[in-house]
Amino acid sequence: MDSQERSSEEAEGAKERGLVYVWKAGSCSVTPERLPGLSGKTVLQAALGIHHGLLLTEGGEVYSFGKLPWKSGPEESCANSPILENTLLGHHVITVAAGSFHNGAVTESGVVYMWGNNSAGQCAVANQPCVPEPQPISISDSETSPLLSVRILQLACGEEHTLALSLSREIWAWGSGCQLGLITTTFPVTKPQKVEHLAGRIVLQIACGAYHSLALVQCLPVQEMKPIPERCNHCSQLLITMTDKEDHVIISDSHCCPLGVTLSDNQPENHVFCPSLETLEGKSITGSQSEDCQKPLVEEHTVVALESDGASMLSSNDGQEDSGISSPGNILFPDKKEVKEYLISLADNSLNESLEKNICTEPEQPSQEEQQLSACIPGPPGTSTSALNSLVASCASAVGVRVAATYEAGALSLKKVMNFYGTPSSEPGSQSGGGSPGPEALKDSREEQVKLESMQGKKSSSLVDIREEESEGGSRRLSLPGLLSQVSPRLLRKVGRAKMRTVALTPTYSGEADALLPSLRTEVWSWGKGKEGQLGHGDVLPRLQPLCVKSLDGKEVIHLSAGGHHSLALTAKSQVYSWGSNTSGQLGHLNSPTTVPRLTKVCGDGVWSTAAGLDYSLFLADEEDFQPGLYYSGQETTTEKNLYENSCTKSPVLLLSCSKVGYISNVIAGGDNCLVLVDKNVMGYIASLHELASTERRFYFRLSEIKSQVLRPLLGLDNLGNANTIQLLQEMASRFSKLCYLIGQHGASLSSFLHGVKEARSLAILKHSSLFLDSYTEYCASVTNFLVMGGFMLLAKPAIDFLSKNQELLQKLSEKNEENLQLVEVLNALFFMPFGRLHNYARTLLKLATCFEVASPEYQKLHDCSSCYESLAVHLSRKRKEAEYTLGFWKTFPGKMTDSLRKPERRLICESSNRGLSLQHAGRFSVNWFILFNDALVHAQFSTHHIFPLSTLWVEALSEEAGNVNGLKITTPEEQFVLVSSTPQEKTKWLRAISQAVDQALKGTSDLILYGTGGNVPRQEPPISRSAKYTFYKDPRFKDAVYDGRWLSGKPHGRGILKWPDGRMYSGTFRTGLEDGYGEYRAPNKALNKDDHYVGYWKEGKMCGHGVYSYATGEVYEGCFQDNMRHGHGLLRSGKLTSSSPSMFIGQWTMDKKSGYGVFDDITRGEKYMGMWQDDLCQGNGVVVTQFGLYYEGAFSTNKMMGTGILLSEDDTVYEGEFSDNWTLSGKGTLTLPNGDYIEGIFSGEWGSGIKITGTYFKPSLYENEKDKPKALRKLGILAVPPDEKWKAVFEECWNQLGCETPGQGDRWKAWDNIAVALTTNRRQHRDSPELLSRSHTQTLESLEFIPQHIGAFTLEKYENIKKYLIKACDTPLHPLGKLVETLVAVYRMTYVGVGANRRLLQEAVREIKSYLKRIFQLVRFLFPDLPEEGSTIPFLATETKGRRSFCSGKSDSRSESPEPGYVVTSFGLLLPVLLPRLYPPLFMLYALDNEREEDIYWECVLRLNKQTDMALLSFLGVQAKFWPGTVSILGESRKVSSNTKDACFASAVECLQQISTTFTPADKLKVIQQTFEEISQNVLETLQEDFLWSMDDLFPVFLYVVLRARIRNLGSEVHLIEDLMDPYLQHGEQGIMFTTLKACYYQIQHEKLT
Repeated sequence: MDSQERSSEEAEGAKERGLVYVWKAGSCSVTPERLPGLSGKTVLQAALGIHHGLLLTEGGEVYSFGKLPWKSGPEESCANSPILENTLLGHHVITVAAGSFHNGAVTESGVVYMWGNNSAGQCAVANQPCVPEPQPISISDSETSPLLSVRILQLACGEEHTLALSLSREIWAWGSGCQLGLITTTFPVTKPQKVEHLAGRIVLQIACGAYHSLALVQCLPVQEMKPIPERCNHCSQLLITMTDKEDHVIISDSHCCPLGVTLSDNQPENHVFCPSLETLEGKSITGSQSEDCQKPLVEEHTVVALESDGASMLSSNDGQEDSGISSPGNILFPDKKEVKEYLISLADNSLNESLEKNICTEPEQPSQEEQQLSACIPGPPGTSTSALNSLVASCASAVGVRVAATYEAGALSLKKVMNFYGTPSSEPGSQSGGGSPGPEALKDSREEQVKLESMQGKKSSSLVDIREEESEGGSRRLSLPGLLSQVSPRLLRKVGRAKMRTVALTPTYSGEADALLPSLRTEVWSWGKGKEGQLGHGDVLPRLQPLCVKSLDGKEVIHLSAGGHHSLALTAKSQVYSWGSNTSGQLGHLNSPTTVPRLTKVCGDGVWSTAAGLDYSLFLADEEDFQPGLYYSGQETTTEKNLYENSCTKSPVLLLSCSKVGYISNVIAGGDNCLVLVDKNVMGYIASLHELASTERRFYFRLSEIKSQVLRPLLGLDNLGNANTIQLLQEMASRFSKLCYLIGQHGASLSSFLHGVKEARSLAILKHSSLFLDSYTEYCASVTNFLVMGGFMLLAKPAIDFLSKNQELLQKLSEKNEENLQLVEVLNALFFMPFGRLHNYARTLLKLATCFEVASPEYQKLHDCSSCYESLAVHLSRKRKEAEYTLGFWKTFPGKMTDSLRKPERRLICESSNRGLSLQHAGRFSVNWFILFNDALVHAQFSTHHIFPLSTLWVEALSEEAGNVNGLKITTPEEQFVLVSSTPQEKTKWLRAISQAVDQALKGTSDLILYGTGGNVPRQEPPISRSAKYTFYKDPRFKDAVYDGRWLSGKPHGRGILKWPDGRMYSGTFRTGLEDGYGEYRAPNKALNKDDHYVGYWKEGKMCGHGVYSYATGEVYEGCFQDNMRHGHGLLRSGKLTSSSPSMFIGQWTMDKKSGYGVFDDITRGEKYMGMWQDDLCQGNGVVVTQFGLYYEGAFSTNKMMGTGILLSEDDTVYEGEFSDNWTLSGKGTLTLPNGDYIEGIFSGEWGSGIKITGTYFKPSLYENEKDKPKALRKLGILAVPPDEKWKAVFEECWNQLGCETPGQGDRWKAWDNIAVALTTNRRQHRDSPELLSRSHTQTLESLEFIPQHIGAFTLEKYENIKKYLIKACDTPLHPLGKLVETLVAVYRMTYVGVGANRRLLQEAVREIKSYLKRIFQLVRFLFPDLPEEGSTIPFLATETKGRRSFCSGKSDSRSESPEPGYVVTSFGLLLPVLLPRLYPPLFMLYALDNEREEDIYWECVLRLNKQTDMALLSFLGVQAKFWPGTVSILGESRKVSSNTKDACFASAVECLQQISTTFTPADKLKVIQQTFEEISQNVLETLQEDFLWSMDDLFPVFLYVVLRARIRNLGSEVHLIEDLMDPYLQHGEQGIMFTTLKACYYQIQHEKLT
């Protein structure tokens, strides 16, 4: 019951709400009286005890009235007018409850206050018989680690107990008696405890009778309907069994899996009677008083016991005390421990099952069971042939089974059953225990056993849709052989029913609606004393634990009321089920037995509120004028001296006088008094709310009638047509039940809304309007689809007999009263009936809106919402018209085409049967018929038709002047045609219709209407560019391929994915219908079962530009393409290293063939070829090196060495001459041996395996040897490919990127534009790709967007700018120069790494670098034309000519060596800093290999000399003593140089020289040498402390000392590298002289003879 603060804008007359009227219970002619003393307070809620009552007002205050014996003052203990409970002031109370003699209240913060009688601990206060003032109760959950106090939502009070429902939907109980549902026998319970049995379930509501408790619990969510399994998951037995007996067939679907006992839904409940544990401990118990809760319990989840003879059930200690029976012999477990273990093992076994199938009742905790029952294990069946035994033998699995068949409750006389059960008891040995019980006790236990069994309803099972027989009133019962009435036809039907038909009519779990509105999927659980049958389990036994009232399953109970000894359950269909004591007729019906819920007979239109008093019931029902009528059922006393004191009402009686007081919103029943809360109808507000609620409930009743009386039988019919129709029918049915369920929920929520504050803004149709709008829209879609497919006509045939039988029912439900209606029309009306409700919503909301000020937010909200419902109603009726128009069209349309074109979602928009539209230039006799649907335009001819999907259709009106009068041009991906219309109006009509249809098809469903806007929204033209999916049907290249992506005027344009049926796929960009731009392509290779995969650039549908192609064979090509062929520079990797022939080729391709210069690395043979190719073959000059050190250079022809060549082996043996095949000498030649001897002549044979020679042997004289030896080697490189011929394709590609056809020819500004375009497009590409650019890379790109500008004379500053630009450009592969450098580095490494690291290749490698420099310099000069040519100087500015001391001569001028001062521009200086660091590793490796022998000699000498001390070494090298340092600084302190000082002299110079190894370019290395010299001078100056000039003779020994101490391992390589790559102009300058000194030191050390 809400009690939020009421908004001030609430409708006027609020004071006329919540008026309290009271009257004496027990009479039908009553006059309710206003309760005095409330002075205009609005009462929200009331509660009544036996002699007192509580009221809760709007401000959260609580008032008491009546007899209040717990109060101290005499005037208070009997209050006629309400007394304010001061203790509760300031605590905003939200709900109150009254027990027979005690009270409870819950505050906003969820705290419970209790007061009143506490004799049984019902106020949760220990040792205090009564609590005069409200006292807070602490309820805390012991399971949470910090004890959290539990917040409470709702209270219910009985006579001696109280229940509380927490925010987490769990029940807490205190007080005394078994009605607490706790596992305890010590009462009173004064500390609230959780009812563990329902833990984990969502409890919706609680109610307390005098000595019993009820709970409304949400069902566990149903799993999706699965096809019915045939066998049990666990034991693989059939779930449905048929057993043929002599006189009957037993069909059972109650399979009981022996692995998990009675835990899952579809298993029977068998009950065991065992002596309770107290008996085991020797106490005897009285079983005759049924109030005594400690009697032997019948438990839902017990283990079944069939004794060894199978015939007798275990005897129970149920007899009178004087028979003194206590038979421990019956128990098969000796002690509690075993019981516990057995139960635990059972619980484990069945855990999986309980998770798989939705159980409605959770397995017990073993510890609970231990306290209540002893389980008994079944023994093997004996040989006795009793009737029961034969039944058990025929049907039982290991645990026993309940036989299912129909049995009307009460139809079977209990006596017969008792006799049937009783017969075996006289057989000898029927009891396994000691004393045999008396017949009385046995009869007692049998009788209750049968009663109990017969009342076990069915659990809702996931196997079958149980709710099929909701209204039959009888559920499946235990049926006994001989008394079997008939086999359940439902079961037979189920066994034979097609699997296809299992559609869930109970709506699938819709979480959203269930979270926002009250759930209808509920169960009723009851526990406590059951002597009057008030628990509803069909017996009069007490229950210590909550137990589900099975017969109320699926009845959609929404509210429970508990009276003194009876219970009421109100359903969503406005029906009331009642059970329990009926002594005063309080159940509202006279049927028996009353131990099971039965429908009450209330005359009104539908009950929406109930109250159960001590011995009477009140029902609030809708009357004709929507004003609630109050019905009374119970004791009738008349005025004539209690003449008819004991008469009671046969059925509920309308209390007329109550309706006169106003609109009743709540009824409350207690002991002496009844009470109603009444609202006055101010401005029609209350009446409108009641009307809305009442009509919604009736509407639900009708919908559920349609569901159960029409839909369900229809779904059950056979031959409903093809699977397609059945599927549509099922979809319609499930949407219908979803809508139906929502309406039911809404009805229930409106009923509870009327009990509460009644704020308009919390109405569900306002707050959750989208739920309703969506459900109606969904249902409309499915029902119109069904209609379009002619579903109703198809249904009418198979359903004709069913429908004609129920003609009146149908007419009543569809509200069609005309005579001779077609069945089709009736069905049509029936299923479209729900949409009328939308108008009612709109009307009611409008009525409610008028009760508010126009300016108020409520008015606005109600008004807007009303127009939403109205516009949806209009929209859906338009949908229905469209569907009917389409259906009419299909009826007239020629038959063969109908089948292919007719689709459920397809609707007709217009068609040209009136000859309004024709095809331009059509033949005279051709028939062209155009039909526009909401998803396609169909062009039909005589026997063929073509479908053009609208999403890829473009329409435009042709201009008049071209002679195309009234023409429409239609463009589709593969067709273009012109339609000519007969009149301009016709043209406009079609143009508009097609445009709208296209627009709608692109937007998706037309259901996306803007709720609340008027009819037609103005449509704009459909976009020319759009996303759509299309399958090509005739384009030769794309035939049958599916394209999904962007379009522009009929052609794929933009990003898209194209898939061919054979598995090929292209994903990337398109331009005007062809692949163009960046894309990815896959083509499956059937033979290898792998894909070819290309990623790269395309042009006009072909691979063009840079890309990577991975072949299915494992080869990968990375490089340039043109017209789908490899063309330009590329790298081909074949095979993995492990495969048969791994190899690598990098070089130039022409038309898919290797041609031009390329490097081929044959990894298996360990050979590398660097040379010219033609048509995939080595042809022309080339070089081959092998891993064994052989080197060949010369001519090749068709992959073989043919012609003149030079062959060098590792030991410097050289052959120059003719070759005929690989490594095969043939013809004239010269063979030179390492020592200089040589042979000239004619050679033949393969190198390394014996060569025949005819020739002359020469032994040159010794002194000639020195000159001659290098001569042979000097020739190397002559027969190789000239360096400028190498990698031409790479440079050409770069020139092409700059927009030049041939190197140097082109427009410079165009080149700069191309660079800018390349950078921005590449950046954009990278933005889409997953690898994001690093920040530094992005900054580089940004800085490259500025072109260095040059105006005026070229200065050093500009030169520096160019240098900086080049460094940045070469840093990113997105810049053409950067791409060039990256490629060159790749090819260089490919060439000179691995087998290519051969010392013979050193000169080749150096020449190649020089060639790169020359060619890149050409590019740079093209981009920067004012850069001077190679070798020219840039003059220094005057300021830069600082006089600096020349190093060797005393002249203090600027560099006297170079003719004129200035900076020399060379490609070396400009480009080596960019290029060399990247090429350094392979290059330096070649130097190291080449100088290996020299360096070994040098190193040996260095190591030897370094063993000496500083003094010794200086004197050995002949350094003049005056240059020797006197003191040296070691670790920052000065020390004298002594004879054993080591590594201290000239230390700074040594350290400086060592840095030569950390630099790359010759210029940097020369700077290091220069610094070293300056360090030496500095040291000497400090020693001499006077100016002096070096002469070379003085300087050389000192420098030699520094070189030795520097210990540079590869000094030879460093020297040769500098020599090869230094700027030529430096050779004669100062740095040149210093370099020569270093070189001299290197040679000196090699030849040093040490003594």
